[in-house]
Amino acid sequence: MNEYFGYKQDRLFAENVALDDIARRFGTPCYVYSRAALTDGYRQFAEAFKSREHLICYAVKANSNLAILNLFARLGAGFDIVSGGELQRVLAAGGAASKVVFSGVGKSEAEMRQALEAGILCFNVESSSELDRLNTVAGSMGKVAPVSLRVNPDVDAKTHPYISTGLKQNKFGVAYTEALALYRKAAAMSHLRVTGMDCHIGSQLTETSPFIAAAEKVLALVDQLAASGIALEHLDLGGGLGIRYDDETPPSIAEYAKALLGALQGRSEKIIVEPGRVLVGNAGVLLTRIEYLKHGEEKNFAIVDAAMNDLMRPALYDAYHRILPVVRRQDIPSPQSSPAGGRGGERERQSLLYDVVGPICETGDFFGHARKMAVDKGDTLAVMSAGAYGMSMSSNYNTRPRAAEVMVDDAVVHLVRERETVSQLYAAEKIVA
Repeated sequence: MNEYFGYKQDRLFAENVALDDIARRFGTPCYVYSRAALTDGYRQFAEAFKSREHLICYAVKANSNLAILNLFARLGAGFDIVSGGELQRVLAAGGAASKVVFSGVGKSEAEMRQALEAGILCFNVESSSELDRLNTVAGSMGKVAPVSLRVNPDVDAKTHPYISTGLKQNKFGVAYTEALALYRKAAAMSHLRVTGMDCHIGSQLTETSPFIAAAEKVLALVDQLAASGIALEHLDLGGGLGIRYDDETPPSIAEYAKALLGALQGRSEKIIVEPGRVLVGNAGVLLTRIEYLKHGEEKNFAIVDAAMNDLMRPALYDAYHRILPVVRRQDIPSPQSSPAGGRGGERERQSLLYDVVGPICETGDFFGHARKMAVDKGDTLAVMSAGAYGMSMSSNYNTRPRAAEVMVDDAVVHLVRERETVSQLYAAEKIVA
């Protein structure tokens, strides 16, 4: 928990709103975000990098709700996007195209045209083929595309293999050994303008050493480029700073910035960073209601109304999220009712180990294993640290409408996305006569 989500007299609050009140008002599953937490995270980045010219480009893929994008835009953020759809979201939310960097290994011609028409800050190019395509597309539009190369420094981020992006075997970026030649190629193309260098090695990093190792390799390459007559305007050092889900001890934003700025001492280039998870992860929770308690010989199950379609991370990464009762019950030393589920006192229940699982027909549909909880059927649980890669990765598997989203601002609650309906899910489908 953090200062924005905590218990007050056994009721879990988001800022100054009780989460059980939100669950009753908006139903479950429901994502809840703290505006104060989002604002504080961004301001910590701005403060940490204030000593030099910088741009904080929020990684839209972490959570792309328009209310969150708009909040960051008004705070001065730029945006790191990986699709034309994300660009459209940023613009709809009031973000400035001139503060957008476009990453991703598979940019289509249509996406390139869209970004060139909007006037984005930079394309982070990830292959020689992409250079060729972008030069052709820009030429057909009579434009010059600003580019940086995403350089793969072959640095181990020491994170989950699915979210490690800076090793030789990863699909991202151009090989470090090939980068100099590709920069020379780009500089010679008539419809490209080389403006920077990009490096992103992974997500959920919990120490600074991989960031510094990657930065040092990038800086060595920047100096080689300068010696070749190619001067860069900016260095994009990516994102990836981790958060605490369980017992991790990631560096603070200030510690991360201090380490990076130390490595960059004496450099004049503008600095771009792309935080995502660290801005939104601990600023959101997923509320879900217990539908059934199922007690067995080997395991007990708390079957909830949220599922892997709502929060994919546990099923995809075996990721850990803390799971807390929205209203804490008093733990009693021995059962006052049969295991099948009769009630004791309204606020009393024996703590048992439960697997917290959803209703989807997959064994991988779970939120946590062997969690000790004093709960009853009908109780609401909060899956913590769910603000990043929760709603943005959600789906409609099993024809399940996606959850509602709300934002808490002190004592005020705003609905920032209505719950989907089943009829909306099949509205675009056609029956063949």
